[in-house]
Amino acid sequence: MLSLQSVTQRFGAIAALNDVSLEIAAGEFFGLLGPNGAGKSTLMSLAAGLRAPTAGTVLLQGRPLTGPANAARRALGLVPQNLALYPELTAEENLRIFGELQGLRGAELRARIDESLTSVQLADRRRSIVKTFSGGMQRRLNLVAGLLHRPTFLLCDEPTVGVDPQSRNAIFDYLQSLNRAGVTIIYSTHYMEEAERLCSRIGIIDQGRILALGSVDELITQLPFEDEITFPQNATTAPLLPRLGDHGEVSSSNGTHRFRPRAGYPLSAFFALTESLGLPPRLFVSQRPTLEAVFLHLTGRRLRE
Repeated sequence: MLSLQSVTQRFGAIAALNDVSLEIAAGEFFGLLGPNGAGKSTLMSLAAGLRAPTAGTVLLQGRPLTGPANAARRALGLVPQNLALYPELTAEENLRIFGELQGLRGAELRARIDESLTSVQLADRRRSIVKTFSGGMQRRLNLVAGLLHRPTFLLCDEPTVGVDPQSRNAIFDYLQSLNRAGVTIIYSTHYMEEAERLCSRIGIIDQGRILALGSVDELITQLPFEDEITFPQNATTAPLLPRLGDHGEVSSSNGTHRFRPRAGYPLSAFFALTESLGLPPRLFVSQRPTLEAVFLHLTGRRLRE
């Protein structure tokens, strides 16, 4: 469906994307996961044909995306990170404008507007001014504005920023129904739980490079450890910490220690150690590593913009 071949995008001396190659198959729900400033929105703008790359090639169904009135772009829809709505107009007026820009008219346009507003539970607010909507309502309207022309390929650039849990779930359910109906989706986010819930395959991006690609299970196998053990950060467990340094990585945050054993260190040895120190088993929780662990392993823990 979409192919990026050795794509670089520079803004002056800054390489927002650096030699990125990526193939998205038809029908995928692909997650683009990365911290702020990683290059997600730049990649989305190239995939939408909004700009040509500094180097490399971007193809949608084998056709280039750039150029005036490019036919390839008719197949895609874009839900931008920043709201693309007219706040002084009603929900219905907004959708009519976007529908007409896509060539829809008359009864067909009216039917698409009705269907869109119903699908995101805004039919009863169709004549309300958009600036009176909550953030979640505006996000839901922003989503269907990019779908009136029924694209086969949808780009969602962090579409749930700042919304309430109910609106977030409504957006998730709607996107999943679209994907089941055959729409290919690229979904950019820095929320691990969104990527895990929605995406069949995930690309972790940072500093303009794709660091890893695969399903959640495939990404987890790239970690240098197979288990995580959490336990409380207090005086009772303090004697355990000096005994773990040679056997794995220990990190601490929010009142919790997290121990990640090195390959080959058996859990039985860990629990034998805790027993020798008189620490009760109820203090410890062993679990499979998460996507968050992969993300932090690849991108680091340092905050940056």
